[in-house]
Amino acid sequence: MTLYSCCLILLLFTWNTAAYGPNQRAQKKGDIILGGLFPIHFGVAAKDQDLKSRPESVECIRYNFRGFRWLQAMIFAIEEINSSPTLLPNMTLGYRIFDTCNTVSKALEATLSFVAQNKIDSLNLDEFCNCSEHIPSTIAVVGATGSGISTAVANLLGLFYIPQVSYASSSRLLSNKNQFKSFLRTIPNDEHQATAMADIIEYFRWNWVGTIAADDDYGRPGIEKFREEAEERDICIDFSELISQYSDEEEIQQVVEVIQNSTARVIVVFSSGPDLEPLIKEIVRRNITGKIWLASEAWASSSLIAMPEFFRVIGSTIGFALKAGQIPGFREFLQKVHPKKSTNNGFAKEFWEETFNCYLPDGSKNSPSSTSFHKSHEEGLGAGNGTAAFRPPCTGDENITSVETPYMDYTHLRISYNVYLAVYSIAHALQDIYTCTPGKGLFTNGSCADIKKVEAWQVPFSNCSRDCLPGTRKGIIEGEPTCCFECVDCPDGEYSDETDASACDKCPEDYWSNENHTSCIPKQIEFLSWTEPFGIALTLFAVLGIFLTSFVLGVFTKFRNTPIVKATNRELSYLLLFSLLCCFSSSLFFIGEPQNWTCRLRQPAFGISFVLCISCILVKTNRVLLVFEAKIPTSLHRKWWGLNLQFLLVFLCTFVQIVICVIWLYTAPPSSYRNHELEDEIIFITCHEGSLMALGFLIGYTCLLAAICFFFAFKSRKLPENFNEAKFITFSMLIFFIVWISFIPAYASTYGKFVSAVEVIAILAASFGLLACIFFNKVYIILFKPSRNTIEEVRCSTAAHAFKVAARATLRRSNVSRKRSNSLGGSTGSTPSSSISSKSNHEDPFPLPASAERQRQQQRGCKQKVSFGSGTVTLSLSFEEPQKNAMANRNAKRRNSLEAQNSDESLMRHRALLPLQNSEPLSAEPGFQAASSPETSSQESVVGDTKEEVPTPEVEPSLPSANSRNFIGTGGGSVTENTVHS
Repeated sequence: MTLYSCCLILLLFTWNTAAYGPNQRAQKKGDIILGGLFPIHFGVAAKDQDLKSRPESVECIRYNFRGFRWLQAMIFAIEEINSSPTLLPNMTLGYRIFDTCNTVSKALEATLSFVAQNKIDSLNLDEFCNCSEHIPSTIAVVGATGSGISTAVANLLGLFYIPQVSYASSSRLLSNKNQFKSFLRTIPNDEHQATAMADIIEYFRWNWVGTIAADDDYGRPGIEKFREEAEERDICIDFSELISQYSDEEEIQQVVEVIQNSTARVIVVFSSGPDLEPLIKEIVRRNITGKIWLASEAWASSSLIAMPEFFRVIGSTIGFALKAGQIPGFREFLQKVHPKKSTNNGFAKEFWEETFNCYLPDGSKNSPSSTSFHKSHEEGLGAGNGTAAFRPPCTGDENITSVETPYMDYTHLRISYNVYLAVYSIAHALQDIYTCTPGKGLFTNGSCADIKKVEAWQVPFSNCSRDCLPGTRKGIIEGEPTCCFECVDCPDGEYSDETDASACDKCPEDYWSNENHTSCIPKQIEFLSWTEPFGIALTLFAVLGIFLTSFVLGVFTKFRNTPIVKATNRELSYLLLFSLLCCFSSSLFFIGEPQNWTCRLRQPAFGISFVLCISCILVKTNRVLLVFEAKIPTSLHRKWWGLNLQFLLVFLCTFVQIVICVIWLYTAPPSSYRNHELEDEIIFITCHEGSLMALGFLIGYTCLLAAICFFFAFKSRKLPENFNEAKFITFSMLIFFIVWISFIPAYASTYGKFVSAVEVIAILAASFGLLACIFFNKVYIILFKPSRNTIEEVRCSTAAHAFKVAARATLRRSNVSRKRSNSLGGSTGSTPSSSISSKSNHEDPFPLPASAERQRQQQRGCKQKVSFGSGTVTLSLSFEEPQKNAMANRNAKRRNSLEAQNSDESLMRHRALLPLQNSEPLSAEPGFQAASSPETSSQESVVGDTKEEVPTPEVEPSLPSANSRNFIGTGGGSVTENTVHS
């Protein structure tokens, strides 16, 4: 069964390779087989095929005499090596050579034949059947010609580690050893040629050129390298077009139109002869002259282009050519070719027919498959120098030297010499295996390979140093020859994309080397983005602050006529909330990719918003403090602290900050900046502030106002409870200072996007501190404690503060008098430590009528405990409607008596603002006025903010009375009942 299977496989392989008849290959047996790939034809015939029928192999057309000469160079080198007594003695090299037809499909078809033969050879079928036609494995392949074809072949041969030595493929892409592990060549790559083209253009001082490239792996990389070199030399490119021998007529005409309409006189062409030929024909047809052509080596000496009829168009061509070499005896070898003598060369028959424009009869020594070949000619499928139907028969006695063809043009052997070198390079590698000494070999444990059973991967390495892979460069070793070197990794920021690079190239400014240093990748761009988690969190906090501030503003607007809103200086509170909205909003300018306009807007927006906020707090605090410290507020005080002047002071404080920002933006405006220096692999997009001194002035002025505000708030911390915003302002200023003092070292120690993040955090923290400390307590009272948001609460708190100050002053003077009398030997009777007394209400000589008594019971009142020293006084206050208490006020004036006459000065200091009303006329609400000495009986109605405002059109009632009762002292003295009338 095993024998049957093996023979079946061999039979299938033999049938498969029958498609390549003797006419389509050159083959000779040997101990070691070399493969060959040569373009015996320029292309294939176009044939419409669809999926309805079985695909058939396309016919090769347009015979290539130079390609046949290259094939002959390989056969000549192999026969010369077989005849050498020193190189591979007692060994015979064989060959299997196929025609690529200058196409990838035909080249891969031939390459599969090499691979399949190697796999069958690895089955060792000789042990099971008499395989007389057995062919050894193909140890290496010489070819192919075009870079695009060699790329496809190298990808396939590389899978099986079969060495490939190309003689004409110059694309720089093939230098990538990571992709093409087994590819070698005897021709330099195109980088040097592209550089030389740019040097020529620079030498002639041309700076306006066009480019044309073949649409394959030869033309595209070559012209790309030229564009890079041209850009470095300030050479401009007018147009860049791609061509192919298989382009349709319309595409060719479009390219010709571009050339004809272009003002560039110099055209650089990276293409092969077959790809360029259709374009040149159309240019000749249109008679487009006056162009200078810069030709790559692939078409500069092509027989398809070097035609007499083309000279008037391409006569002004500067071309590149490979270095020529000499092959002794090769001329005579070329002249010996004959179909009857070259039995191993199946291409000789077609060569003879094309050379002499005749056809050989079927009785030749070729295999029967030649019949099909002639049938194709008779059917017109062949495309040689003539049509087979009209060719005379060949005699076989024709003289090869009598006909002038590219085949016999051996004066400058370039590609042929490269083929010759490729065969000899493989032979010398095999010679190293042949002469290997066991124990000193290149394989495991120093073993040597069997020359007659050598595998493709056993081709030895015979260099002083291993190849330096991409990502490394060659480093010099002291005391060693130049061919001995060490591979040094490219440093960060540099790369090498070729094998055995002598130096690493630096990456562009916005790029960085990848992990293997084989290419450059764009640097990572970093800034405080809207989409990253940190940016999203900061944005949410800013939006939360805007929402909360808007909510507080809405609450204050809705409850604008309530006492607690009036007590906070309503208009300034609105302006303060607006400034907090601006503070929260300014933090959003620090998020997102910095642009020039955002960089110039964000710091002034932050600075002006905070100064406006702190200016409002400063004016509010200072106004209350100065009014309470005034003994008797006059019209001058009321005018000086009017609402208009408060807004003016806020504007002046803010205007200073605006001036600082304007000077900053005019002299050194901030701008967006791409920072490459902080980290190698990251570009930080930040704002360059322009002037750190200006930023310092901006923040310093803000902190100065905050310090002044903190001073006034701390000084007024003991004012009445309804005026005591100072306590909360003090806390907010402490938070403000803590935030910005912490900001300075954090700002100085961070870099990149974290600089913006630190400032955003500082802005949000300071803004939340101001909002929470100043407004949250009031919003809580308004919404959840409405009982405390009444005029009685406000007046009771104010009255308690006034009596507290007066009582303390009285106690101090009483203590001083008592100590003075004791020192002078005064009365030794029991004297209380403190005393506040008044006549009892029971002794009132003017009793109220019954109706007035009922009104007193219905009046509003409150109780306040006033603590001072070691005592506590419970103060009960009641407030009557003004319209009902006119008579009670007149009676109260007659019986008002207060024994603590020495406290008049202290009481008078606080009487002015007992009914705290911000910008509200006094007639709109009940009033309260402390009693004075008998001499001071005149009524003074003082408005909290200004007297200039127009009162409401209501009838101004008489002032109400405030009755103080039930003074219970616990400080060691006696306090009797007292009635105070206002």
